[in-house]
Amino acid sequence: MTLPPDLLAQLARHAAELTAIRHDLHRHPELGFEERRTAALVAAKLRGWGIAVVEGIARTGVVGTLRGRRGPGAAIALRADMDALPIQEATGAAHASQNPGVMHACGHDGHTTMLLGAARHLAEHPDFHGTVHFIFQPAEEGLAGGRLMVEEGLFERFPADAVFGLHNEPGLALGRFGTRPGPMLANVDGWSVRFRGTGGHGAVPHRATDPTQPMAQFIGTLQSVIGRNIPAGQTAVLSLGHVAAGDARAANVIPAEVFLSGTGRSFLPAAREVMERRLRELAAGCALAHGCTAEVDYIHAYPAVVNTPEEVKLAARAAAALVGQGAVDADFPPITAGEDFAYMLQQRPGAFMLAGNGFAADGSYHHVHTPRFDFNDGLLTIGAAYWVSLVDHALGDAAAAG
Repeated sequence: MTLPPDLLAQLARHAAELTAIRHDLHRHPELGFEERRTAALVAAKLRGWGIAVVEGIARTGVVGTLRGRRGPGAAIALRADMDALPIQEATGAAHASQNPGVMHACGHDGHTTMLLGAARHLAEHPDFHGTVHFIFQPAEEGLAGGRLMVEEGLFERFPADAVFGLHNEPGLALGRFGTRPGPMLANVDGWSVRFRGTGGHGAVPHRATDPTQPMAQFIGTLQSVIGRNIPAGQTAVLSLGHVAAGDARAANVIPAEVFLSGTGRSFLPAAREVMERRLRELAAGCALAHGCTAEVDYIHAYPAVVNTPEEVKLAARAAAALVGQGAVDADFPPITAGEDFAYMLQQRPGAFMLAGNGFAADGSYHHVHTPRFDFNDGLLTIGAAYWVSLVDHALGDAAAAG
């Protein structure tokens, strides 16, 4: 296919429809593996545009397949996520969530809509070689829907030579893109420590072993794991997110146990191993020093998102064809957030791209996973056009010219 110079204008003709779809999805958010309404909407739209559809992959996932009219060729997969978050919305928008305690606080409503917009355009203009698979994935938010799709044979059922993902990025100007080769998003870990003592009466602490003592020492020295064990040139994070001990109604009681939990983020396997080992050693040492015991759990959740160099170049060229080379950062700084798109990248070459969600006139913006975040409707046609450009650069005339 030849990428039309007015591609954005062509897609802008469907902007009202895309906005309506996005607002509808935003009003009816669904948590991971519960995206039944969303999946049904996606499947109906794809079928209406003449795209072959398979439903029920990883429970609520949908895959659409479109073959180019130029005959055989390579196959690529384009992925969008569909699930929402358990957050009470506070945007005040007319299209705000109608499901109490659930909202699209990460922009997956926009991601789904952008891929639908691209699917419609490509179905109307299938002027490329090979095959495009449109992957609508459930349960990205902590439930590893991407891993389940892979385990259920995603790439065996829908063979692809490469896979690509796209995510909005608040604070990055609308019309700008960012990606990078190698690790782009972090390994995601969860950890918890339970310190146990005997507890006792607060008036006679010498008769008790007090687990709040190792807890306090552990919290105070936790960051030494990063500062004294991870090389300064590497990025790693250990954060404490939850502490529970005792009962506020019994402030004169030394608790018998305390519980702490948090998250760990890293990019390199060696850093991940060091963080786990040192956290376990630190907890055990603090407990021993105060006559208590420590029970540590360290869970490896999502692996790092690791882009492959050739696919990063391809994605960057596709974005630059739309917005100009100066608006595409192909060495975007890595981010310590996580993404289960990583599981797909473990199976196939590919690239994860960030697209600017913009900011207010004063430079402020609401980040993802917050109650006031809302996807920027101005990104819908830009994101859809990026997907179309990517297909052109992978399977169409731009690929042949390259």
